[in-house]
Amino acid sequence: MSADELDAIVVGAGFGGMGAAIQLKRCGYERIAILDREDDLGGTWYVNHYPGLAVDIPSTTYSYWFEPNPTWSRLHAPGAELKTYADRVADKYDLRRLMRFNTTVDGARWDEDAERWRVTLAGGETVSARFLVTATGYLSQPRIPDIDGVSGFAGTMIHTARWNDDYRAQGKRIGIIGTGVTAVQLIPELAAKADELTVYQRTAIWVVPKVDFPIPPVIRRIFARFPAIQGLLRLLTDALAEVGISTAVVNYRWTRPVNSVATWVSKLHLFASVRDKRTRRMLTPEYEFGCKRTTFNNDYYRTFTQPNVRLETEGIDRIEADGIVTTDGRKTPIDTLVLATGFDLWEANFPAIEVVGRDGRNLGKWWRENRFRTYDGVTVPSFPNFLNLASPYAFTGASYFTMMECQMRHMDRLFGELQRRGSATFEVTEDASARHFERMAKRLGNMVYFRGNCAASRSYHFRGDATIVRPSSRGRALRESTNFPLSDYAFR
Repeated sequence: MSADELDAIVVGAGFGGMGAAIQLKRCGYERIAILDREDDLGGTWYVNHYPGLAVDIPSTTYSYWFEPNPTWSRLHAPGAELKTYADRVADKYDLRRLMRFNTTVDGARWDEDAERWRVTLAGGETVSARFLVTATGYLSQPRIPDIDGVSGFAGTMIHTARWNDDYRAQGKRIGIIGTGVTAVQLIPELAAKADELTVYQRTAIWVVPKVDFPIPPVIRRIFARFPAIQGLLRLLTDALAEVGISTAVVNYRWTRPVNSVATWVSKLHLFASVRDKRTRRMLTPEYEFGCKRTTFNNDYYRTFTQPNVRLETEGIDRIEADGIVTTDGRKTPIDTLVLATGFDLWEANFPAIEVVGRDGRNLGKWWRENRFRTYDGVTVPSFPNFLNLASPYAFTGASYFTMMECQMRHMDRLFGELQRRGSATFEVTEDASARHFERMAKRLGNMVYFRGNCAASRSYHFRGDATIVRPSSRGRALRESTNFPLSDYAFR
């Protein structure tokens, strides 16, 4: 197929990109190229494979509604099973033949005369298509901390998003920087093997007990034979996830007592796990529950009672070739440096590539000058035939898959109207985008990020007056993605 015969280019071969491709095929578009910089599909579930990796919400909820997976081994499946699920989805929906791996996209520009997107790849090659979909996810750009000397460390240095499966922690002196969700899963695994583990904590994290259990093979067989039974379990786990995010995050203004109860549960979990008052004080956050991503784990707090584990809350001054020096002048010798420092979301991921639309409008520059905004978490004015999936105000329902299926519904309605009219392009109007943004902005004051005590949280969920979380319920998001006014788009 010629590069100029493509209907659509999808950037990213994770669950977002695959969902977009499935919907495009449902709408009748078959000439699709899915481009990904990695050498296999799966997105974050291919890139991340550190010890202890697991889904942090029930696996039944963390999957496509239209493609249930009856083979989950646990309620919270280990990461490898998500990669297997991604492979199965790609095979079932014949997506593999559309994928082009080891392909880095540098940028994309709208060609007004040809009414096509020109996409530039690393190395200088250019491909084009009628439609462009960026599905790079929220957590795709690993963040290296700006610490003096980090590049000069002479031992083994590993970022959790680039884990070395050949690495062995036995007998090692390990320093790990970061105590976010990834670190909470990884630290107990390292502590069980390392001679010494020093955990450098800048911001403590609320951790609540994790309800997890194996799913017996007989239950899995029942799920496979009677999908409706698994669907009932899905309804339950979806409802619990929705209650959590809608109360603790979205509607905090009216449901603040829920956050107080969750805080009490976390403190009780900490008290039962750690008897030393000083350590408990160090592990207790100074911000409100809900400001950061909720973390479920049964072993994290107990890890800090082990004799080979030390919690360090003094700031890091510099990293030397053989150790870490804190701001009070103490040096801890290490031979392995683990960076659990997360991802650069707001600076490097919005957008993940340079996108230039109509009249030379640069998406990244426009967002930063006009506040982060998207219409229904998908489209932006002056960017015809373009959908940005992992956007500000897009995440809903506590699951990436809920967000994705809202966007698939939006695509179905949008492309259906485009075809009904026989039009070449769609573009959300400036007025519709502004009205949608005003509705979102009015609801922000109800959220924990802007009404609660989140100043010390350093959460990637929000920046300034913008958030990745949609300030509405899951049900409302689904309704709006299915029934948005078609007059909000200009079809040409």
